[in-house]
Amino acid sequence: MSIAEPPAMPETQVRTFADLLEGLGNVPPNRILLFPSPGTANETDLLKVAARADKRVCELVDGTLVEKGMGYRESLLAGFLLSLLRTYCRRFNLGLVSGEQGTLRLWEGLVRIPDVAFVSWDHIPGGRVPEQPIPDLTPDLVVEVLSESNTRQEMDRKRSEYFRAGTRLVWQVDPRARTVSVYTAPDNPTILRDTEVLSGTPVLPGFSLPLSELFAELDLKA
Repeated sequence: MSIAEPPAMPETQVRTFADLLEGLGNVPPNRILLFPSPGTANETDLLKVAARADKRVCELVDGTLVEKGMGYRESLLAGFLLSLLRTYCRRFNLGLVSGEQGTLRLWEGLVRIPDVAFVSWDHIPGGRVPEQPIPDLTPDLVVEVLSESNTRQEMDRKRSEYFRAGTRLVWQVDPRARTVSVYTAPDNPTILRDTEVLSGTPVLPGFSLPLSELFAELDLKA
């Protein structure tokens, strides 16, 4: 089952590097790969970059390779959520859970890599693990852990794309504020503090996580 292409987005004319950055959500320039030239990159280029010795993790957006913003603390939180979600989904055979290198083609020309993504078996062609390095998959649940280089505009664009592709739930984790913004639409989130409980409803009914346990990962010591 392939993903239906969403309605066309309004075209914007890129005249300058500033225009390019604005279209990508004002991401920092040091996250933009200049080879291949912005606007000309494709999925083959993306895979070549991933195979290089430096293992740079990039997304493909508007023909441009954009490096993922991630750090050690962000990776700790993503890894903790990945472990819990994978265990839960394996227990009930609900689908597949990928991590911060799991490339997903949302539609032709747009490849995103959520920090964590759950895809139900209903959205997986043939009900088997895809063999393609960049599969056409609609994530039911997306987790994005904010790094210091993520901008509000970048995250607004990502959420809009996820929901246009068919995602039903997005958790946006802020390690510095120790909050999780829960989205069932691109805007107007429910913001949970570290004293509250995160629920998987409506995508993973029965899954719950006290956020104090999640953010305790940042306070571990010998």
